[in-house]
Amino acid sequence: MTGNTRRARAIAIAEAKPNARMVALRYLMLAAGATAASLALLLSHVL
Repeated sequence: MTGNTRRARAIAIAEAKPNARMVALRYLMLAAGATAASLALLLSHVL
């Protein structure tokens, strides 16, 4: 493997990692929003 190939591969891996983290964070925020919405709906029915 030449230096250029190794460098391109390292850059690709470095760029892929935050992407996966952002996807996980997005799903976490979506789940938190859904939980908050259902809690609010439940509270409005109870009160």
